Amino acid sequence: MIILVRPNADPKQVENLLTLLRSKNISPNVSVGCHQTVIGCVGDVTHLDTNLIEALDVVEGVRHIQEPYKAANRLFHPDPSVIALPDGAIGGGHFAVMAGPCSVESEEQIIGIARAVKAAGANVLRGGAFKPRTSPYSFQGLGAEGLRMLSVAKKETGLPIVTELMEIKDIELFNDVDIIQIGARNMQNFNLLKEVGSYTKKPILLKRGMSSTLQELLMSAEYIMSSGNPNVILCERGIRTFETALRNTMDLGVVPVLHRLSHLPVMVDPSHATGYAHLVEPVATAATAIGADGLIIEVHNDPAHAKCDGVQSQTPETFARTMTKIKALRELVDKKIL
Repeated sequence: MIILVRPNADPKQVENLLTLLRSKNISPNVSVGCHQTVIGCVGDVTHLDTNLIEALDVVEGVRHIQEPYKAANRLFHPDPSVIALPDGAIGGGHFAVMAGPCSVESEEQIIGIARAVKAAGANVLRGGAFKPRTSPYSFQGLGAEGLRMLSVAKKETGLPIVTELMEIKDIELFNDVDIIQIGARNMQNFNLLKEVGSYTKKPILLKRGMSSTLQELLMSAEYIMSSGNPNVILCERGIRTFETALRNTMDLGVVPVLHRLSHLPVMVDPSHATGYAHLVEPVATAATAIGADGLIIEVHNDPAHAKCDGVQSQTPETFARTMTKIKALRELVDKKIL
């Protein structure tokens, strides 16, 4: 349920309303927008007398949210959420590019790639330290040592870090990580989502499961947000279909759909969606044009010898060319020419 507050409402009356809601074991979430202040009610609202609420002078109206996701719902928070980054933001017109290798392989490798992607215009360094792999015989990442190397690259370049967390027991190792990624395979690991939501307020990059609906993605975001962390970034990375020409099927249409359903930023991962480096640029530019809030692109200095996902990784030179097109498109998007 959401409560619409009258324009120019008396702050004391608003506070009295919030006190009333809390006395009913309702957690009020106040969203002050450009044109409307909305109070989102989190909890069991069935025992609230909505007629009494609507009769208050401070209340313009009450609406019930039919969808099972509440905190992630656009009605709950009419204006786009803006997730602060150490140097910039994502969402609400702010665009971010996260770039780097699938896996951290050495200190020299990750520092070199970090310098290259920053020079090309990336805002965030991505790199896997813990790697969920389909085969138990594949490279599983360097773990804590990989995180240490990411921290070194961060100090060298100033780029914030995004990397994947697989188990809550490792989260204390993520103190120097700026954005925690929950991968596609863990999108519905609900215990992990609840634990991350209650443990940290750091931004969470939540990737859509390869066979998950948008409602399932938003419900996973709801687990994080209802546990105390509102800083969620949604990521579309392609879904599994009957098509075999690509690694996954890039569902670009979900970008405007998610923006309509939710206030959360929406990123696109063209690397995992396509599975081939030569397809990353066209999908990245299409995602930019359709209104994505950012991109996450795999970049490797020697893709032919990468320990994982080399086929879909751009070289630093190719990434720089892609970024030139992305920047040009962003100017058109900002001017609303597209």
